Amino acid sequence: MSQRDYYEILGVSRDAEDAEIKSAYRKLALKYHPDRNKEDGAAERFKEAAEAYAVLSDADKRRRYDQFGHAGVQGAAGHPGAPGGMNIEDIFAQFGDIFGGRGGGLFENLFGGFQGAGGGGGAARGRSLRARVTISLEDVLNGTERTLVVRRRVNCGNCQGSGAKPGTQPATCPQCQGRGRVHQQRGFLAVASTCPDCHGRGEIITSPCEDCHGSGQVDQRSEIEVQIPAGIEEGAQIRVGGMGDAGVGGGPPGDLYVAVEIRDKEGFHRDGRDLYVELPISFPQAALGDRILVPTLEGDVKMNVPAGTPTGKLFRVRGHGLPKLHGGRRGDLLVRVYVDVPKKLSREEKNLIKDLQRVQKERVEE
Repeated sequence: MSQRDYYEILGVSRDAEDAEIKSAYRKLALKYHPDRNKEDGAAERFKEAAEAYAVLSDADKRRRYDQFGHAGVQGAAGHPGAPGGMNIEDIFAQFGDIFGGRGGGLFENLFGGFQGAGGGGGAARGRSLRARVTISLEDVLNGTERTLVVRRRVNCGNCQGSGAKPGTQPATCPQCQGRGRVHQQRGFLAVASTCPDCHGRGEIITSPCEDCHGSGQVDQRSEIEVQIPAGIEEGAQIRVGGMGDAGVGGGPPGDLYVAVEIRDKEGFHRDGRDLYVELPISFPQAALGDRILVPTLEGDVKMNVPAGTPTGKLFRVRGHGLPKLHGGRRGDLLVRVYVDVPKKLSREEKNLIKDLQRVQKERVEE
């Protein structure tokens, strides 16, 4: 299912200022807050607005979203089920007057629990990546393998992912004391948010690595082998585990999701495991019957056309369709024949047809 545009969700233009984005989200959060709005779909709209705000309120995530769309912000560090690494508690901290005393529990119910967004060490799962591959119907029949070239973030080999210059160590963040979170008092509420100094890592890089400039990661061009099984459907996604961006602070890497597109083959139409073709036959073949050649994905096969075949007749050639994903009986080839009426005839052909017309007319008049 396609995802809605985040700017459209918040009702702002693509060049909207931060204040306008924040104001738009506040209005939607008030309107669809589950405590205030019990209508069907309100909770989903509330969640949708939070996801949009989490991306558009962060400069880096917004830049990636503007450039790559949803694929650019999927699976980043933070809330595991939300785009762009949404930090639920940060949103709650900013809008504590809206969420009242049940902000954490509310978001946990809506998003299925949050983790990895800060905490000791700031460990977080790496961003998952998206790629696309185009295959032929023959590849669907036999299965295939593709080598994809993907740019991904990997741990820096110089500092082993620590971000610190070799021979030095990161220092404990004095702001959060290594917890990655800071607590603030908002009226009667004490709320936690990601530490602004260390960005949730719990450590400060005092002597950054020269290769990764303290990030602990570098870009790498990777060649990844992807196995595409026989029988795969158009639009299916293949997950290649651990081939996304490297995790942060020792977190696990993200995954690579490969969307499969199937190239059309002239003359063939796919319907699940079955294939359809249309073939012209002559009037004599339709009237007298014949044995004709039918194209398949594996070469031509012979098929009987019985005498008296009407145009549009559908024949089934069993076992010459596509296989079922993960095994099973192959589909069939459905052949629809139609009588091809020539636009130009030789004198001999015209005379023969006139003779046939005369004979048929005499037979009717008898």
